[in-house]
Amino acid sequence: MDTTPDFFVKKQEEFYKEKNETLSKKVIHGGIWMFFLRITTRVLSLVSTVILARVLLPEDFGIMGIALLSIATLETFSQTGFDRALVQKNKGIKGYLDTAWVCLLMRGVIISIGLFLLAPLVGIFFRAPRVINIIRVIALAQLFKGAANIGVVYFQKELDFKKKFLYQTGSSLVSVVVTLSLVFILRNVWALVYGAVAGSLTQLVLSYLIHPYRPKFKFDFNKAKELFGFGKWIFIATILVFILTKGDAALVGKVIGITALGFYSMAYKFSNFSCTEIAHVISQVSFPAYSKLQNNLSQLKKAYFKVLQMVAFISIPLAGGLFIFTPEFVNIFLGQKWIPMISTMKVLCIFGAIRSILNSFGSLFNGVGKPIIGAKISIFNLAILSVIIFPLTVKFGIIGTAWSVLISHLSSCILGIREAQKLLKFSYFHFFKIIFLPIGSTTILYFIIGIIKQYIFYKYNLNCFFIIITISVLLYCLLFYLLNKVIRCELKELVDLIFNQFRFYKLINRSKEIL
Repeated sequence: MDTTPDFFVKKQEEFYKEKNETLSKKVIHGGIWMFFLRITTRVLSLVSTVILARVLLPEDFGIMGIALLSIATLETFSQTGFDRALVQKNKGIKGYLDTAWVCLLMRGVIISIGLFLLAPLVGIFFRAPRVINIIRVIALAQLFKGAANIGVVYFQKELDFKKKFLYQTGSSLVSVVVTLSLVFILRNVWALVYGAVAGSLTQLVLSYLIHPYRPKFKFDFNKAKELFGFGKWIFIATILVFILTKGDAALVGKVIGITALGFYSMAYKFSNFSCTEIAHVISQVSFPAYSKLQNNLSQLKKAYFKVLQMVAFISIPLAGGLFIFTPEFVNIFLGQKWIPMISTMKVLCIFGAIRSILNSFGSLFNGVGKPIIGAKISIFNLAILSVIIFPLTVKFGIIGTAWSVLISHLSSCILGIREAQKLLKFSYFHFFKIIFLPIGSTTILYFIIGIIKQYIFYKYNLNCFFIIITISVLLYCLLFYLLNKVIRCELKELVDLIFNQFRFYKLINRSKEIL
């Protein structure tokens, strides 16, 4: 047996190479499972929402929106960040689990008691007495969440997203089944309430069935302090994101009313679903790639533009397609009582596309170890939104709220482009060339479909809707191909990369330069 130093060096290199390849596979597979997790849970949610929208009134969704907003407020301002701190730690975390579980359990108890006591004040603030008992019942869900098995944190830490998929999808499925079963019996907002509580209870039970760890009521102050050292930054970031994503809904509910909040919440949910969810998954998968390439500027820039191409290629046409067919979608799937939200939903579709591009910057800045850039962009976004949202909402209603959200995010996106350019040293022309291709194709498609709808398809008919959607997809692909011939945006490489994202083992070979 060779025992020379070169032999051991070679063996060590082989070991780390094999370890890195294993990590790469786990990252890719984890990303795919995370994609299916988010898409499955969101599709279940959207399907149930479409059915509920046919039965319930906009006011019911507004009441539920206030209840969920109240819960989200207390959750946000009591955020510990312990779960992410446990995932981030390089050494063993078993000694920290009991302390983290005790903290989360106490947090759940405090939130539940707080919701029960503060419910009347929420009802007074929003002039909605119906919401008081709803908040008090939903408070049970927070107690169930706090008592869940802390051992499930291993699913994310070990990139075992398959088990996380089963864990979270199971609770989502129970919530949807209970909600849809009760809505035809109760025909009011309580179907949503009981569905939410049932989902949280299911998640509590599954957490102990799917992972063998059994937490004990043991608390170590030093360990809690160590976890909070990392978690405090999560706390700050969570508050900023919460204000940006929930502040508009709170203002609508307070200034305009419960029914308007129902319209706005539904418009926001449907307009942002497809593009932002897909962009989020792509960004999450790209994060480890950026981390590995942070010291190699040329490869980092190449990786980022590939991700940007993919985000733009998928998100922009999805948002544009929903913008084009918003009237048909609302009339066919939701019903005529939701027609007042059509204009707002169109504005929020544009916002969704911009938000997907903005999200691509976040994973880049975090990947290179500069999350402060993302925080500055969020603060800038919040500053603009704070100035314009109230006057626009008072003057124009929920469409004014939507425009204020769009303007603030567009301004932040411009700042994000500038910061990314300073970091990666790319040309602005190259950046806008990449996003012009899907924007140009979608814009031309908008005018073509407008002519088709005006002179051929004039009824809100389900068969006509699917026919024109099929025509639109074929037209978009053709327009994309023809425009690519003019501006040459490496279409073949982009299509190969997208298809390989869903072919597990071939993607590993394709991603060697990134991972």
